[in-house]
Amino acid sequence: MAAVTGTMKNQEGGTTAFSGKGVTVVGLARSGIAAARALDDLGAIVTVTDKKPLAELTAQITALGRERIRVIAGDHPESLFLEADLVVLSPGVPKIPQLAMARRHGVRVISELELGWMLSDSPVIGITGTNGKSTVTSLVGAMLERSGKRVLTAGNIGNALTEKPELLRGQDWIVAEISSFQLEDIETFRPRIAAILNITMDHLDRYRDMNEYAAAKARIFERQTGEDVLVMNYDDHLVKAMAEGAAARVIPFSRREKAAHGLYVEDGAIVFSGDVICRVDEIMIKGVHNLENCMAAIGVALAAGAKKAAVAAVAREFPGLEHRLEFVREKNGVVYVNDSKGTNVGAVIKSVESFTRPVILIAGGSDKGSDFSQLSGVVRSNVTLLVLIGTSADAMAAALHGATEIVHAKTLEEAVLVASKKARPGEVVLLSPACASFDMFSDFEDRGRQFKEAVMKL
Repeated sequence: MAAVTGTMKNQEGGTTAFSGKGVTVVGLARSGIAAARALDDLGAIVTVTDKKPLAELTAQITALGRERIRVIAGDHPESLFLEADLVVLSPGVPKIPQLAMARRHGVRVISELELGWMLSDSPVIGITGTNGKSTVTSLVGAMLERSGKRVLTAGNIGNALTEKPELLRGQDWIVAEISSFQLEDIETFRPRIAAILNITMDHLDRYRDMNEYAAAKARIFERQTGEDVLVMNYDDHLVKAMAEGAAARVIPFSRREKAAHGLYVEDGAIVFSGDVICRVDEIMIKGVHNLENCMAAIGVALAAGAKKAAVAAVAREFPGLEHRLEFVREKNGVVYVNDSKGTNVGAVIKSVESFTRPVILIAGGSDKGSDFSQLSGVVRSNVTLLVLIGTSADAMAAALHGATEIVHAKTLEEAVLVASKKARPGEVVLLSPACASFDMFSDFEDRGRQFKEAVMKL
């Protein structure tokens, strides 16, 4: 297969496009801080607005570190939107009415992703989907680096694209993890290679239905042309249906059937267009979802010019990411696993199905509009005990009544203690919440760390 060449793209941004312009950055999280600092360096007159009160933004303002950047806390005044030349959104900002009002008055509203694209001269690989984005992004970055490419791995994975704008220039590839939130407000963003890993129920507290959520994900390829590549999961019916509207060259991957001109599993090996890449049992990260993640990463990396030997080596050596089916310890024959990143129903189903052992599942948190009844099948067949925490505990208990034994815990530490007392040798205690973390924790990383601390105290 001919690799996509990393040709430079035509830029509308440049270092002078923002000088003297009034820019409102909405949201003082990591991406908002990065965007504000980058715009300030480019000579823009920057104001940051955040709904949180000033007293809760001390750490963020310290990280911002620019006295000349005005910070408006506790509200989103309409004047900041109407009088701006440009509005830049952090990914987590909800659909506030001020944004629609700004657009009606001709004010340009873009995501931090679009801003990063404007400041870059390097070709982009964009990776989206409900689950597996961080793992695939990390795998692709490692595969390209092993092949001798100059690579920046950034985006929703932890380092905002605009965090160090100088790194956006002169790369062979920028590998970006991209959420649906970031894709909502793009204009010219065009990845040379894009991947859609899966579409499962998530963020229905933000989107009207699954169709609207899927449409946001599909924006990743809306500006691609026949010169570009789109890697798609053909085992996911929502993703496969999107292929009909794609102008790019599609590379499918499937673990269930032989994908023509794509990746598939045959005789225990991952095969790409007839060539064996590596054996499935050689892949270090386990589980059906990680097999899909590896297949997606292989397709993307090879399309970007990675060497087959490098791709196979990384697949064999990559240890996985923290909070994603992360082994914590084994005690008294019981294995404890941290899957705090399992923040939606689809992720939890695949996580539980990854184990041949019986599972004690710790779940619950802040509901995102999920249908927890979809967990019923896997809970009934694989889970011996369900320990529920958080604000969604009652709703989950009602949806899964009769599927298995259910108990409630007031804290995560209590949940770990309950699970450890009930667990028998040969079982797995799995934290995979199917929910967001914000009712009890600062983020999923905080939740995962507290789980690991509780387990190590046993």
